[in-house]
Amino acid sequence: MKVDTRATAPIEGQKPGTSGLRKKTRVFMEPEYLENFIQATLNAIGGAGGKSFVVGGDGRYFNREAIQTILKMAAANGARLVIVGQDGILSTPAASNLIRQNKTDGGFILSASHNPGGIDEDFGVKFNAENGGPAPEKLTARIFEATTRIDQYQIAEVDDVDLARIGETRLGDMTVRVVDPVESYKALMETLFDFDAIRALFSGGFTMRFDAMHAVTGPYATEILENTLGAPSGTVANGIPLEDFGKGHPDPNPIWAKPLMDLMMGADAPDLGAASDGDGDRNMIVGRGIYVTPSDSLAILAANAHLAPAYEKGISGIARSMPTSAAADRVAAALGVECFETPTGWKFFGNLLDAGRVTICGEESAGTGSDHVREKDGLWAVLLWLNILAVRKQSVAEIVNDHWQTYGRNYYSRFDFEAVASDKANAMMDALRGKLAGLPGQSFAGQTVSFADEFSYHDPVDGSLSENQGLRLGFEGDGRAVFRLSGTGTEGATIRLYLERGTEQGGETSMSPQDALSGVLAAALEISDMEGFIGRTTPDVTT
Repeated sequence: MKVDTRATAPIEGQKPGTSGLRKKTRVFMEPEYLENFIQATLNAIGGAGGKSFVVGGDGRYFNREAIQTILKMAAANGARLVIVGQDGILSTPAASNLIRQNKTDGGFILSASHNPGGIDEDFGVKFNAENGGPAPEKLTARIFEATTRIDQYQIAEVDDVDLARIGETRLGDMTVRVVDPVESYKALMETLFDFDAIRALFSGGFTMRFDAMHAVTGPYATEILENTLGAPSGTVANGIPLEDFGKGHPDPNPIWAKPLMDLMMGADAPDLGAASDGDGDRNMIVGRGIYVTPSDSLAILAANAHLAPAYEKGISGIARSMPTSAAADRVAAALGVECFETPTGWKFFGNLLDAGRVTICGEESAGTGSDHVREKDGLWAVLLWLNILAVRKQSVAEIVNDHWQTYGRNYYSRFDFEAVASDKANAMMDALRGKLAGLPGQSFAGQTVSFADEFSYHDPVDGSLSENQGLRLGFEGDGRAVFRLSGTGTEGATIRLYLERGTEQGGETSMSPQDALSGVLAAALEISDMEGFIGRTTPDVTT
């Protein structure tokens, strides 16, 4: 095998975000762009010599070509073994499982998650560490630093690997092992859930629609739900992964999964509706006539996890991202377990999971998971819901309403203002930051501010400090508004405004979220002067 060492130079803008490096696909296709980032990552982890990795992605445009480049670079850098999903396919949770199961030194996951795919859309690469979780902040900082001083990369001059054929092949001294992407993940799910109870649920006439959104979970859902658990053929819709996700937006929320929402709110709705995103780590749950917010879903799953075999002895704790509603906090208090509020980004849950401090984790952005892997896991959440439904023998709506009556309801909504000019978004955030100290005690739109701060997180496991994680406004009467700039887009800035208002146990639970949150919204818009800074108060997406 001939190794080619090629001179290069740093490329601006290769700083990994909370979910790796995301750019437009054409940017990744530019000469040396991908190569620089991969070599910088290998340099940042101390080289690839003698190490093993997992590689796969969600099947979006440029996925296969990027995998071939990574394989050739891994071989040239002295890697011992690379495990690849057949046809380059691996859901993010399945990749995490393979890293952990095979005790590899990490893995490269090729995805831009819920962002659209195609040559004119988005692509992404992230490195997951040996625990199967996203690279922690210290490592992403080292990767970025390496991108700023890179001067060469190594790549093997060899033919492409046949990714369609399961089995092993060699690239010089490196073994490439192509595996069935579903097999080991399915085996893991069988250890967590009561598959017999779920089979009985389906055989008893339970109906379901799972929208795979032409993304990576199609093969996983078809094999597990239809072929293994006995759901009728056609339960999984849009189950074939496509490079452009069928020109759709693979984000499981009521906006982008509108056909599923329309079905679930109609007269002929099945018992359960569910969807997952581009790389399989997010989920949406809908009952007949009722949408379950991700924050409520997290709380309900935590409260009922003991009904599944893997969690029957109880959970050690719950973790949620700061913008996620406090519904899970109420469950943790009732169970007498710890509850942690972390910054946005699944990597912040990793230390807590590794230390055994928590079992269930979740984010308001439709991510839920447990200690079975170190990523959020969309299909896992759906299977846990099915297990709960099979045991409780109630409808989704009955379970949700019972939960609200037991714990109280946290009305919740998120407003996304997308593609905002970065200078305007930053100006608004800076102005709001400057006001925080003087806000408590003042009233806006009939809401009195009880606290105002910028969220920082002190990791209780490793002692690290993460600052500047979002601006929080608290209001008397258990109201809250949070402002964040999102790091998951590829154009301009996305301002996310999160709104919440809690009710007491046995309190009013039947209002529409937008009515319940109208006062908090009016106060947040007034305090931030959003219209003055960005000229908009109507979001692009409301969830």
